[in-house]
Amino acid sequence: MPMLTIHDQPLPYVAKLPERPASAVTLVVIHCTELPDLATAREYGERVLYEAGTGNSGHYYVDREGSVYRYVPGTRVAHHVRGYNPQSIGIELVNRGRFPNWFDSRNQTMTEPYTSVQTTALRELLAQLRTEYPNLHEIAGHEDLDTARVPASDDLSREVPRKLDPGPLFPWPEVLVGSGLKRIRAQS
Repeated sequence: MPMLTIHDQPLPYVAKLPERPASAVTLVVIHCTELPDLATAREYGERVLYEAGTGNSGHYYVDREGSVYRYVPGTRVAHHVRGYNPQSIGIELVNRGRFPNWFDSRNQTMTEPYTSVQTTALRELLAQLRTEYPNLHEIAGHEDLDTARVPASDDLSREVPRKLDPGPLFPWPEVLVGSGLKRIRAQS
């Protein structure tokens, strides 16, 4: 099988992210951007949010038509999931999710399906990562690890999940088959 084409587009602050050896990576976390397109996801990734001069971003982004982009090398710690960044690689799938009203209690159903070419590209990326990171054996959805709830933006007396991605339309069985990865969830 030919190697997957990955378009390197490092974020401006990538050199400020902590380094780690490939052996530190044990987990891959699947996200969806919850944004309309890749350009908007890039804009969000470039925003500096921390004193160190870095922001929130996944390592890889898979667009709807299957193109794969690397914003952060796997040997750098990206900020993509609370409590799991040092040992994980974040993969963002371009998908609207709950955009633009993420925390509106009336907007908690994710309706955009993932494309078949996007899923195929993800599977190819996971296979490639398994060869590059010898200790990579686990996979999780963002929703599996960040189970916090927040006040709903339309009704502060109600709570909604902080993270729902990759969501109910993500094809876990198809992605997991033959991947050699075990799905994990946070301990409640």
